[in-house]
Amino acid sequence: MKKTKIVTIIILIVVLLIVRIFIYLGNHKIPANKIIPNNEINNKIKDEVKAPEILGNKDDLVSFSILPNTKVHGILSYRGIIKGGYFFEGNILINILDADKKVIKTSNAVAKTDWMTSGPVNFEGNIDFSGLPKGMAYFEIHNDNASGLPENDKSILIPVIIQ
Repeated sequence: MKKTKIVTIIILIVVLLIVRIFIYLGNHKIPANKIIPNNEINNKIKDEVKAPEILGNKDDLVSFSILPNTKVHGILSYRGIIKGGYFFEGNILINILDADKKVIKTSNAVAKTDWMTSGPVNFEGNIDFSGLPKGMAYFEIHNDNASGLPENDKSILIPVIIQ
């Protein structure tokens, strides 16, 4: 009988300790403004390692065959549609920029529809990525600025990865 009484007392003490621990934890919650939900953590991580997006006058680009962050190499044919008066004599400038946005290759593309408009114009061209430094770069579509005035310059930068 004495043994069962001791076991009962021990169980009672353990239960009281567990209840006391829950009460303690309930009164010492981490403040709500200190808790960062997982989706916020994931969004913060995504923002820190976000892949580059199209830069510049991106609203002028109606469509383009090279998607952002495409891996490119060798001779690449491309086509697109752009609005906003980028052409002069049916020509539009194409540059390849390194990750620091310095020109590493220049080229051009040609209009395939009437270019004397501020409306959408189809264009196409080819560019050779052979021999260019590997890694992050930008495919720049730049207006052929006949005036030469910097305030008339406009461009669209599409991030690519040179392999």
